[in-house]
Order: sequence, then C-alpha cells, then structure tokens
Amino acid sequence: MSRPAAREPRRLIRWWRRRSLRARLTVISATAIALSVFVAFQVASQLLGSELQDSAKDQLRADSRVLATNAQRAGLAQVQLPPYPGSGRLVRVILPDGTTRTPAGQPTLPPVSEHAERVAHGSSADLMESNDSDEDGYLIYTLRAGDGAVQVAHVADDSPINQFGFGMLMIGLLCVAGGALVGRTVARTGLAPIDRLTAAAVHVAHTRDLDADIPDEGGGEIRRLIQSINNMLAALRDSRRAQRLLAEDAAHELKTPLTSLRLNVELLIRLNRRGTLDTALPPESRTRLLNDLGAQVAELSTLVAELTDLARGDVSDESTELLDLADVVAAAVTRARSRAPDVEVELDVTSVWVSGRPAALERAVLNLVDNAGKWSPADQPVQVRLRAEDAWVVLEVDDAGPGIDAADVPRVFDRFYRADSARALPGSGLGLSIVQRVVDAHGGRVGVHRSARGGALLRVDLPAAAPPAPPAPIAPIAPVTAGEGTAAS
Repeated sequence: MSRPAAREPRRLIRWWRRRSLRARLTVISATAIALSVFVAFQVASQLLGSELQDSAKDQLRADSRVLATNAQRAGLAQVQLPPYPGSGRLVRVILPDGTTRTPAGQPTLPPVSEHAERVAHGSSADLMESNDSDEDGYLIYTLRAGDGAVQVAHVADDSPINQFGFGMLMIGLLCVAGGALVGRTVARTGLAPIDRLTAAAVHVAHTRDLDADIPDEGGGEIRRLIQSINNMLAALRDSRRAQRLLAEDAAHELKTPLTSLRLNVELLIRLNRRGTLDTALPPESRTRLLNDLGAQVAELSTLVAELTDLARGDVSDESTELLDLADVVAAAVTRARSRAPDVEVELDVTSVWVSGRPAALERAVLNLVDNAGKWSPADQPVQVRLRAEDAWVVLEVDDAGPGIDAADVPRVFDRFYRADSARALPGSGLGLSIVQRVVDAHGGRVGVHRSARGGALLRVDLPAAAPPAPPAPIAPIAPVTAGEGTAAS
C-alpha cells in the first residue's frame, strides 16, 4: 500500500475525532437507521421475490394441467389454442416430431431446451426452468401430455419488487432524516448536563472561583462525573485554604523573631554610627546581645526548614528503601543530644525493618525527641523505645513532664498549634505536624497517650517489612599444590 493511500484512513480518523460528540451521535444514529433500513429492504425483497415466484410457479402448474388435459382429449395437433390476448400467460405445444404450436399473435418464446425435449420424449414428467438470456426473463413449466408436452410460460415481472424497493427507499430516507433529527435531539438533551458542566469549568478557569459548585443533576455516569468534579473543586478549595492559612500562620510566626532580630541589629547599627558601640555596651551586654542574635537566626533557620518540610508534604526526591529503623532512631537521638546536651535520652531499641525514606523518618524521630526534651524534667530522662508488634513496628517516645491536656490532644498535630502552657517555650508548633505528615506518607499512624510516669507518650506505628536475606556464604577456594592443574608447555 502506498503512503498516500495509508494516510487516508488516518485523516478520516483525525477528522472524525475533531467532530463534536453531538455531531458524532447524530451521524451514528442516522447511519444505524440507514443500515437497518437497508438490511430490512434486502430481507423483505428476498422474501417478496420468493413469494411471487412461488405463486407464479403454482399458477403455471395449474394452467399446464388444464392445457395438458385438453390436449389429451383433443390431441396435441388439434387442441384449440385461443389467440393471444396481448398479455398474460404464454403457451406452447410440443408435438412428437419436435415441432411446436403457439397461439396466433403470441410473442416468440425461447427455443425448446434439451431438458424440455426430454420431457416431451417421456424421459421426465415435468420441468420448471427459467430463461434470462433474452431481454425479458421467462419462467417456463413443461408438462408431459400424450406423445408430446405442453408448456406454459410467465414473463418475469420485477415491477412489484421495484415498486416495493422505491417505497422502501422513500421510507428509508424519511427514517434516516428522522433518525438524524432524533439523534441530534437526544444528543442535545443528553449532553445538556455536559454543556453546563463545561460552562462551569470554563467559569472556574476564567474567574478562579472555586466556590461555584455544579448542580447535581442527571443520573448514572453524568451524575458521577458531576460529583467527581464537585469533589475536585472541594479538594482545590481545601488546598487553597490550607495554602492561605499556611502563609498567614508562617507570616505570623516569622514576625516575632524577625522583629526582635531587626531591633537588635538596628541597635548595633545606631551605636556603631555614633561610635559608642564599645562604650555604650559593656562586654556582658554585648555578649548577651550577640547570643540573642545567634539564637534568633537559629530559630528562623529552624522555622524555615520546618516550613519547607511541611510545604513539600509527601513530595520528596528521596527514594524509598528497606532500612533498619533502629539505625534511624539512633542517628536521630544522636542529633537530639548534640542540640540539647542537658536532656538525657535513654534508648531501648531492637532491630526492626521498614520500607521508607530514611531522612524523612529521622526528621520525624528527631522532632518527637525534641518535643519530649522540652517537657522532661532535668532529672528524668526521655525514654525512646522501639520494638516489633505483630505486623507493625512500634516507636514510643516517653517523657516525665506534665503531659498534654485532654482539650489539646485533638489539635496537637495541627500546624502552628501550641498549647497555652507551651507559649513560653521555644518552637514553632510545626514539629508534630511534620511527624504526622511523614507517618501518614509511610502508611502508619501516630497517637498521643498518657505515660506511666505522668507525662506524654507519643506512639508511632509503621508497617513492618521483612528483613533482607543474608548474603550467601562464599565457598573457600582450595589451595593448589605443586603438580596439580595444567602444566605450561
């Protein structure tokens, strides 16, 4: 097949795909009705033709029997053959010598066939045959009579079938036109919810108005589609609201350390311009001011890092791997001890395996230990326990602090939420929110409980994974002694 010929179906497919759904439904409806009418016409024509032919054959047999009876009574040569009236059946008598007699004025019939001659000679009783070699087709019935035979012929007339076909054509055209009209009406009615859905989507795209819910109408697939779009709009509204709240909360949380940092920096700049930096601030005050600046910068860095982690959510470039959670917990505790040397942390961990992102899990454990360290008394250590429990890995961080009030438990994992008792402590209120996000991303769960020591016990459950198979031992290589192996030539 040449390339131009191969491109034609593709062009037709592209053209069809560019048509609107309403136009496709209209064309499909009209085509289906046209095919139905065509098939019905073919079947009806075959049935009508067969019925007409059977009727004509029956009539020929009846007329032949009458003519054969008269011929046997009067003889083939003397039987009376009335003049041809100008229409109707055609008759012919075949004499024993092979000659024929026909009525006066009758059209000439086709020559007597060999099969008809055998009937006249007594080889067969009768014969039904058709002759379409001439301009007019004939249906000829030959019947044995006396020493010869009689023939009655019928001129094949297709006018009833042609009239029937013309009528079916007119009906088909009307049905196709009506089918196209009905198909377009049905398409317009059925696609009306889609049109309204499209208009609502265009409105949302142009105005950015996510509060415009689409009316729930129709049924079946249309209704499910509308509900899906409304659910998507609701999710977009929640996402935009969450982004706005995150921006507002971040601005609020950043305002305090930035204001303090700006005031301290302005004080240093003003004293430096006056040249009284060394005299106006004694060494103790200068050291304290610099320490405050360092603490404020560290607080800002921590807050920005937590905001970044929270904004990224489940999106991370870090790949998931099979890891021993005991190593992750140990690394997080080491970092917590370096950040808060005064806080004692006790470890009680066993080797348990999970599938996860090590950096994200270490960040979550570090936040849990940091949070417990804020509340734990100086003489009471923070206890970190890790164990396997059925199909789960359980991590518990236990402190001996005052615990979490029952009113604060439902909101303890909310962003920027800080209980009244924690307002004076450092922190942004994002640590536990990041913990919940990481645990949810790993298919786990996190909860707050009352510790046996009176403080808070935060428990994390993660799905356990099968540990990796140990490597197969390498078989030792036997030493080669002198005389073994292949000698060099």
